[in-house]
Amino acid sequence: MWTFSGRGLSGRSLAALKFAGILLIVLIEGSCGDYYRPVAFPIVPTPPNPAQTHIAVVITGNGVNNPGASTTIDVSGDSAVSQSSVGIMPAHALLAVGGISVFVANRADDSVSMFSPSVAAPVTTISLPAGSAPAFVASTEIATVYVADAGVNSVSAISTANNVLTNTILLGGSPVAMAEMPNGQKLYVAMVAANGGTASVASINSIDKSVNAPIVASATAPWTSPAWVASRSDGQRIYVLDKGSGFVSAIDTASDTIVGTPAAVGVGADYMAYDPNLNRLYVTNPATGVVSSLDASNDNLTAMTTTVANAISVAPLPDGTRVYVASATVSGTAPNQTVASGVTVLSTSNLSIKTTVPLTSTKLACTSMTWSELSIAAAADSSRVFVGNCDAGQTSVIQTSNDSLLLNIPAPLGAFAPPATSAPPQNPVFVLTGP
Repeated sequence: MWTFSGRGLSGRSLAALKFAGILLIVLIEGSCGDYYRPVAFPIVPTPPNPAQTHIAVVITGNGVNNPGASTTIDVSGDSAVSQSSVGIMPAHALLAVGGISVFVANRADDSVSMFSPSVAAPVTTISLPAGSAPAFVASTEIATVYVADAGVNSVSAISTANNVLTNTILLGGSPVAMAEMPNGQKLYVAMVAANGGTASVASINSIDKSVNAPIVASATAPWTSPAWVASRSDGQRIYVLDKGSGFVSAIDTASDTIVGTPAAVGVGADYMAYDPNLNRLYVTNPATGVVSSLDASNDNLTAMTTTVANAISVAPLPDGTRVYVASATVSGTAPNQTVASGVTVLSTSNLSIKTTVPLTSTKLACTSMTWSELSIAAAADSSRVFVGNCDAGQTSVIQTSNDSLLLNIPAPLGAFAPPATSAPPQNPVFVLTGP
């Protein structure tokens, strides 16, 4: 029986407590045999990678006397994350060296700008021979980037190890477009007649930088004004679009000869994009408003066509479902002309029109009416399509889940004062997307 007094527990109670304590110790020790007892360790989740998953790079020009710029857009965040200054009148760009470096051909100051697209890193300027007027950049190699020197009938080879010019490869015409085989063995160059040269297509050996014999065109599709070059993903075929003759020709890279039947795409066609997912070529013809889809699985280049008025450039979606065609319509009389731009969404299965996405109507500022007027590219994850709108001074972002305009990202401000606070934006001339 438990009792309590004002001075504490009774002697009997204390004895009972001692006995209970000894019994508890014995029970605890008895339970500590060689038995497995699981131990719970906290699982720390892997933190998210802060790096951008996918990027788009927009190259902008700023007139004939001022440096241009490059803006990198984070696809997932729909925002500009870095900007870099490039040379005067940038014409074309390449995301090279495994996607970690951008090379920009600057036509007016005979230079190439190199920088990292994802951080605000310093820009390296690579000087080219005077009068080079670089117009195109291409490479599938890690060690070398090639630049088409349209002004001096040559191709410059730049070492990516130290960003210096290592070779000047002389050609028989003015190079305007290039494509290298995926394995990096040969570089194919489309040339127009200039400075005493002739229109032609040639290949360059990447190992020793020697030029192979000119590729003889088909009798039905002569080289008159080659405008674009693309490589098939297996490297066995190179495709050349000739604006003057209006044909796309297939070249066997093993023999450097034309194979199959060239595909007629109409005189004036000047832009071509290759879709490695569906093994197709897409060609736009602004002169006729015809968009062609060519089956590259055989050398006869079977074609489907559809009409998109004033089609300028085209970008297939990597998931293979749709292809996006940028177009622009000019109205009015100079100097008060306006241009209305938009994107037509086509089904890849039959080139039927799914929808159209109006972009903007603005005063005409860029007068080329070629692919640089509305450069277009699709994000690697197929979630966005980016359109560099030269006239509007902005990049339009299309959301592909509903094919609608998501937002417009202004280009960097230009250097045209006065006053500096109201300087107009620069003009986008080329868009490329990264992995």
